[in-house]
Amino acid sequence: MPVNHEVIITCALTGAGDTVRRSPHVPVTPEQIAASAVEAAAAGAAVVHVHVRDPGTGAPSRDPRLYAEVVDRIKQTGTDVVINLTAGMGGDLVIDPDEPLRQLPGTDLVGGLERLPHVEELLPDICTLDCGSLNFGDGSNLYVSTPDMLRAGAKRIQELGVRPELEIFDTGQLWFAKQLLAEGLLDDPTVFQLCMGIPWGAPADPGVLQSMVNMLPEGAQWASFALGRMQMPWVAQSILLGGNVRVGLEDNLYLSRGVKATNGQLVERAVQITELLGATVATPDRARARLGLKPRP
Repeated sequence: MPVNHEVIITCALTGAGDTVRRSPHVPVTPEQIAASAVEAAAAGAAVVHVHVRDPGTGAPSRDPRLYAEVVDRIKQTGTDVVINLTAGMGGDLVIDPDEPLRQLPGTDLVGGLERLPHVEELLPDICTLDCGSLNFGDGSNLYVSTPDMLRAGAKRIQELGVRPELEIFDTGQLWFAKQLLAEGLLDDPTVFQLCMGIPWGAPADPGVLQSMVNMLPEGAQWASFALGRMQMPWVAQSILLGGNVRVGLEDNLYLSRGVKATNGQLVERAVQITELLGATVATPDRARARLGLKPRP
């Protein structure tokens, strides 16, 4: 697998995890998230991956009005960056282990199409499609994304003309994503994000990443990331296997041991690693061309 000599850097700005109380740099309000997107783009990110949070509590949110405000604020600055909106919210199921049919607090579970109203309204460059269900961490937390949900979601995203980024947390999910392609529910070029180190999905193991890369369909564009202290080693790992990269506070809060990072600092570090490996950082226009996106309006 050839080294990638032109690397698309994605910055995942805030995510949905319980990170707000762990770092003052995690953006919460639409104004903060948009400002962080601008900061990341200035540092070298071609793509920003956007979740939104309740401005008052910091809790994850699916409110289309918050997404609209973030997107509008980014565009008002004139910043050239590819916008990638999550469509993974609405898949959280927390069950009582003794009474599995009883849902516990933390559950936010809706159908596949109900996860897309902000995508339908805003028509971003990219939205995510989480390609399977998963035991999400310890306890009784599940992420639910069934084949029927995925078929319905993929078809609707295709109708909207939005490019899906296929979030892959384990090898079976990659297998199913290829099935969606075979059924005509995905258009070329397919775009994959190989998500490593999320308990209990694919571990952040170079051999596992190589196996997943070997499974990708011909012509696929792909990136990979790993959590926590593996974030920056995974930048190098992905580039050396021919892929693009993702960094950001969704996946890692630290620049080094005990030093809390901003999104801009994490992107700057990814740029340094990319250039030290002899590669260049793709501009947003180059990212659009490679990912099969429409040119910037």
